[in-house]
Amino acid sequence: MKKIKCVVFDADGMVIDSEVFSVQLEKDYGISNDLMLPFFKGPFQECVVGKADLKEEIVSFLERGGWKSSVDELLDYWFKVQHKLNDKIVKEIKRLRKEGVSCYLASNQEKYRDEYIRKNMGLENIFDDIFLSSDMGYKKPQKEFYEKIFQKIVSDNSIEKQQIMLWDDKEENAEKARQFGFEARTYKNFEDFEKEIKHIT
Repeated sequence: MKKIKCVVFDADGMVIDSEVFSVQLEKDYGISNDLMLPFFKGPFQECVVGKADLKEEIVSFLERGGWKSSVDELLDYWFKVQHKLNDKIVKEIKRLRKEGVSCYLASNQEKYRDEYIRKNMGLENIFDDIFLSSDMGYKKPQKEFYEKIFQKIVSDNSIEKQQIMLWDDKEENAEKARQFGFEARTYKNFEDFEKEIKHIT
């Protein structure tokens, strides 16, 4: 393995350590996960690549679920309930950057949470750069998503694909990144991650 020059982190399930939103919504408000699942598998996917607006697409599902407040109030609840950073991973990111390894965030996100993640969660201050699907027009595990990440990293660094380590909690995403040429890993828990990441510096 070539010397790793940068590490690309996944957001939800890794850097952000919170419950799946639809599960949390059912716990807190009784809106069925089964009701929301078609939304997240359907219209939401267009929002993730910037082709649809979340506030418009989610309305009919909320009405059927019995949500009594506004869409803006839902988004406020959604983003705040998932505002849970994995402090151990954030500490590792800071250590890696101090030791000269560039660190990036790459995630499938729609535009409203994109802004929240950058500004309210302060992730734009933790990473060298952030790559989100709503900006790029492609999502993991599409090849074009990884191509755009590589192009942006290369524009700032002299680097080869094999010198980029990518971590994702979904094996499909990690596998597609490996096929593209990244040194990709599937994130399962912090302990396994820590054992491997400490050897790259």
